[in-house]
Amino acid sequence: MIKSMTAFARETHNSDLGELTWELRTVNHRYLEPHIRLPEELRALDVPVRARLIKSLQRGKVDCTLRYVPALGAAGELTLNRAFVEQLLVAGREVGTLIGRAHEPTPFEVLRWPGVLQRPELDLDHLTAQALKTLDAAIASLVATREREGARLEQLLRERCARLQASVIRVRERMPAVLGEIRARLAERLAELSVELDPTRLEQEIALIVAKLDVDEEMDRLAAHLAEVLDVLAREEPIGRRLDFLMQELNREANTLGSKSSDVTVTREAVEMKVLIEQLREQVQNVE
Repeated sequence: MIKSMTAFARETHNSDLGELTWELRTVNHRYLEPHIRLPEELRALDVPVRARLIKSLQRGKVDCTLRYVPALGAAGELTLNRAFVEQLLVAGREVGTLIGRAHEPTPFEVLRWPGVLQRPELDLDHLTAQALKTLDAAIASLVATREREGARLEQLLRERCARLQASVIRVRERMPAVLGEIRARLAERLAELSVELDPTRLEQEIALIVAKLDVDEEMDRLAAHLAEVLDVLAREEPIGRRLDFLMQELNREANTLGSKSSDVTVTREAVEMKVLIEQLREQVQNVE
């Protein structure tokens, strides 16, 4: 089954530590190019996240973003150390008595004292495990989407290959009549010259001209390339690069057919082939 490189997935996990949300977005690219954005608390996840992406994806530009909203009390919420504040105030009054100058501090003066406000420690091990588990689910969803899009791509590719094969058959069927017409026109024009020509030499010259206009080899290569495309579509491994190469080969043969053509019908078929190949090439750009 082929896979598309265009997909999106979002996965959210809620727990007593807060809300974790992964967003994965992929578009076509020649190689695998991950761009990872992580919150400050989870910067250490960069390496395992990158490893998971490399394991599951072969090609494509990947935007991978993690958003973390801590639960109340889980991280970031300030709590007052009441016991420490009471001790601090008692010590302050004792100092005032010793120096003979009493002074009651304002609330904000107390808050500025180190240790008055505390942040609970975040259970990073637990949070990291939750984040990676959620990432695995997001990657699985992304891969499934790429497979569904790939199935639609495969249908389009096979349909256009079938139309190309039909066009190749029509050109093959038309060519004997085209070559016969060319031979007849050449013989007629030479006869108009009213000169005596060696029949054997004349036949050789006509055969050379006809050979230059013959497109049997191009048709054979087009048919072979199309058969290879259909064979590649049935493979399980990533096939995008190979398909891209085959599109170049198909386009080369279609161009040669158009340049050799001296028949309106064959020329039209060559143009139709080039249009279909270009449509194939555009779709292949999204194949992993």
